Amino acid sequence: MDASGKYVRYTNEQVEALERVYHECPKPSSVRRHQLIKESPILANIEPKQIKVWFQNRRCREKQRKEATRLVSVNAKLTALNKLLMEENERLAKHTSQLTLENHALRQQIPNLPFPDGRHRLPSHSPLKIEGAVNGGDESSTQGGICVKLPGQAGVASTDTSCDSAVTGGLPHRVTPQHSPRDTSPAGLLATAEETLTEFLAKATGTAVDWIQLPGMKPGPDAIGIIAISHGCVGIAARACGLVALDASKVTEVLKDRPAWLQDCRRMEVLGALSTANGGTIELLYTQMYAPTTLAPARDYCTLRYTTILEDGNLVICERSLTGGQGGHTMPPVQSFVRGEMYSSGYLIRPCEGGGCIIHVVDHYDKEPWRVPEVLRPLYESPAVLAQKSTIGALRHLRRLAAEESGEGVPRNGHHPAVLRILGQRLTKGFNDAVNGFGDDGWETTVTDGLDDVSVMVNATPKSMEGQIASDKLLYSLGGGILCAKASMLLQNVPPSLLIRFLREHRSEWADYDMDDMASFRSNGNGYVPRGGGVSHVQLPLPLAQSGECGEILEVVKLEGHSSVQHMVLSRDIFLLQLCSGIDESALGACSQLIFAPVDVALADGIPLLPSGFCVSPIDTNVVDGFGLDRTLDLASTLEGGNDLRLNGDVKSNSSSGQMRSVLTIAFQFAYEVHTRETVAAMARQYVRTVVASVQRVAMALAPSRGAAPPRQAPSNPDALSLACHVLSSYRFHLGIDLVRPENGSDEALFKAFWHHTDAIVCCAWKGMPEFVFANRSGLEMFETATSSLQNLNWEKTLNENDRKLSYATFTQVLQQGYCSLPAGVRMSSTGRTVTYEQALAWKVLDDTKAVECIAFLFINWSLVT
Repeated sequence: MDASGKYVRYTNEQVEALERVYHECPKPSSVRRHQLIKESPILANIEPKQIKVWFQNRRCREKQRKEATRLVSVNAKLTALNKLLMEENERLAKHTSQLTLENHALRQQIPNLPFPDGRHRLPSHSPLKIEGAVNGGDESSTQGGICVKLPGQAGVASTDTSCDSAVTGGLPHRVTPQHSPRDTSPAGLLATAEETLTEFLAKATGTAVDWIQLPGMKPGPDAIGIIAISHGCVGIAARACGLVALDASKVTEVLKDRPAWLQDCRRMEVLGALSTANGGTIELLYTQMYAPTTLAPARDYCTLRYTTILEDGNLVICERSLTGGQGGHTMPPVQSFVRGEMYSSGYLIRPCEGGGCIIHVVDHYDKEPWRVPEVLRPLYESPAVLAQKSTIGALRHLRRLAAEESGEGVPRNGHHPAVLRILGQRLTKGFNDAVNGFGDDGWETTVTDGLDDVSVMVNATPKSMEGQIASDKLLYSLGGGILCAKASMLLQNVPPSLLIRFLREHRSEWADYDMDDMASFRSNGNGYVPRGGGVSHVQLPLPLAQSGECGEILEVVKLEGHSSVQHMVLSRDIFLLQLCSGIDESALGACSQLIFAPVDVALADGIPLLPSGFCVSPIDTNVVDGFGLDRTLDLASTLEGGNDLRLNGDVKSNSSSGQMRSVLTIAFQFAYEVHTRETVAAMARQYVRTVVASVQRVAMALAPSRGAAPPRQAPSNPDALSLACHVLSSYRFHLGIDLVRPENGSDEALFKAFWHHTDAIVCCAWKGMPEFVFANRSGLEMFETATSSLQNLNWEKTLNENDRKLSYATFTQVLQQGYCSLPAGVRMSSTGRTVTYEQALAWKVLDDTKAVECIAFLFINWSLVT
């Protein structure tokens, strides 16, 4: 249609000519349109305005086509997500029914459980009949072979082992699954494989494990998937379910090649394989996993992997450890490794109509936490860490491959996304090799200088690079080898992402330019560059790739500097290939790392890399108590699933509790020549000590202030200020009046009024049971404690037996209606003294997003009874 409103019909030849120009330039200028008419006689009878309208319509159609394609993709994701949610809802419904039956059974067993003093509850409506075994007392009496403990008598444990649960203190608990011994014949291995398949499916789609949602993971069409971690099972387990745009065969091929996508996997060997009658495959595998820190040994696993297709067309890859106790094929212990155990784990791959697959991932391990120092055991006992590293990592890798195949990953600076991905993987693998320093790679420990804070290892064996890219062997062309100086340190109250982000953005705070230059293989004959009188550098990051899902950035950093050598100014530009990951992660258990290696200006997929860097792993990932600016309380778990109130959202440091701990691993690698080994080793050891001191200084600056303040002094951190404001605003929201009236409305004035209020104000969070998180000065005086010790005070110990049940009902009432009023009562202080109060109020504390942050209590006219 032209400018006059008349419809203009174009011939096929005219449309083809216009399409050719459109693909070259979708929005031609006026001059270009006039030139087009002159160059194409076939368009001579068309006015320039008509051509302008045609290009406008063409751009509009292209935009509509792209939008339609995007909507189809979003609709497919939402449909698949809806299917997953329906299945999850069905699973939860079945689990609820199961728990209801178990609860009913436990209620029936209550009459048979003993009193605390050892006496039994004997129902009057039934004859004496006690099943099971109870221990305690001094003497014993049995009836019909079943032990019955009478007052003043001791019990003898029953020898009946047919029950699946043990009895300890009268309460059942889970026991480690025991598998019947299998032989190593094909029939025996097939029986073990089928048993593994059954157990895996029960975890992937059933209720064999009690799953809870991983805090911080939000569902949606762009989410990585539905992520859950185990609660109260043997070992640690994690489960993920998501949609990937890859066919089932491709997914199977990728997932079975674990070293290619799992950063913690050093290597995996197939010891043997056999085919089954149903077209499946059974493989015996030996896998080695890196240790995350220098303070603990690495793990290895000997497993059976079973790949098969189910009757419904779904594909399964399941795996389980074979131990000597199961009569299966095992390997002797390997030096430098601790043998872990993998319970039934694997992948359920369900093809979708129209392409793509729904992937169910289950990881279930026992990492032998008792084999590491006690301070590091939470790192090996955390299902959240397992979920972040392995379970979610599998889905992320598949989604990244799907994006590369679909062309979503646009090459940047001439580099294809696959090449950049491989470079990032090589950086991580090289860093892990340096941290672990395995002897079969050629690493040897050098003589220390009398201190054990920094360890130095050397590698002068070219064969240690076997299995890696051949060009890495160029590192040995210097006639020497590689030297690595490494150390680990514990951090407190510093989020890993915050520390790594600071180290990336402020390199001058910790780095030494001369050491960066020494690591870049440029030598002056002595193996290192001399220190000049005036060294300076400018950090210029050149981004190559960025992944929003895992907060990962791959970039080339140009360090521009100069040094003065013999009255001459020399240009010394250094380029570093740098991988920064985990800087945007707020999910529980996520680690952060900054790894870099000197490179040439021209990047190639086979360039030699000598990675160094930092890795921060959270230790107390199961501690989510206290309060934070972005923490919320998940009410759904309370109102729908019972009284298990869990903290959700961003997990930040708690300045008053000091519960957030992490371990920082530092490893720096340098190339040396034969005659400079000792010199480079001494320089590297001192340099790492300097870096450790700098990081400690940075960590202290980033951590909230924890000075030795008087017990009743008001905290001055932002978290306390924010919480106090939320407490007061929530009181006004629920009750319609102000609790305090400060001189002005500033946050500082509100906090001052809150802190000096004459009545006790105490804030509590719920983590399976109420826990103190904060109180004003009067509240601290009431319970005779300090701010730093408040969270160590047990909630139940402040209540007597009668008030304990009432307190749980109070929490339920407050969560339902927002607040409640309590009559006069009695509490106990931390020293055991009795505290009376005339009245109490409880209300929900809402943050700025109207999500529940905690519950506040106001104790009016309290007094200590002497």
